[in-house]
Amino acid sequence: MGLIFDEHIAGIYESWYHSPHGRAIDRSIERLVVSLLDPRPGERVLDVGCGAGNHLITFNRLGLDISGLDASSHMIAKARERLGRRCTLKVGMAQDLPFEDNEFDIVVMINTLEFLDDPLQALREAGRVAYKKVFIGVINSLSWHGLVKRIQGYFGDPLFGQCRFYNVWQLKFLLRAAVGRTPVSWACTRIRPSFMEDMRPFGREAWEWNRSPFGSFLGISASMTYRVRADGLPLKIRLKKPGQTLVGANTLGRLNRAEGGHGDERGVPV
Repeated sequence: MGLIFDEHIAGIYESWYHSPHGRAIDRSIERLVVSLLDPRPGERVLDVGCGAGNHLITFNRLGLDISGLDASSHMIAKARERLGRRCTLKVGMAQDLPFEDNEFDIVVMINTLEFLDDPLQALREAGRVAYKKVFIGVINSLSWHGLVKRIQGYFGDPLFGQCRFYNVWQLKFLLRAAVGRTPVSWACTRIRPSFMEDMRPFGREAWEWNRSPFGSFLGISASMTYRVRADGLPLKIRLKKPGQTLVGANTLGRLNRAEGGHGDERGVPV
């Protein structure tokens, strides 16, 4: 089942989300979504693990048709207060999505996969209900921020102590296991530790971390591809021995006439 946010855990998460680093990540998410998903106004997006609706507000601003799901009824109530009728919201589990196949153009899971007991099944479900793309956003385990949060978890942090961190290779492996060999693209945010903000010995260009696997927040997008494979079924009846085909008979008749022979009105030699 994973970690379901109650009021206490939700408060801790919101405190982190509204921290300077959390706000920096939030500002970067829209850029990641636009660059990796290229969403079009009117497309249907499902936010799995939507929480209080922080990212749904971003998607709504992009003109998308938004829906959200979360295992916590407390978080869904918060999201409903903020979004009202602009969004369809449901309480449910990421591992068993209450939606039809290909019901959405895009499915996103932002800071959701880290808190699930069965991330592989959740990704399979995301791939099932997504028609175009699945987007995963996580704290990068190879970043400075990911290291700090893991240390906090080791020392009893109630939120990050139950968090599983991922890097780009681990996410690629999970996506391939869940949805097959689909085209994948990824990028990282360029957020630095606060103590390094003024340390730019090589100029601003040295901090362009989009394609670095060590960026603070990692986004990865998988494009859905569909394949049809036919099963070979055994034939249960015997085929009769084929006779002369009409095409063969006509051909033979033309040859016979060309040689001066005789044939009937169908061209069959007599």
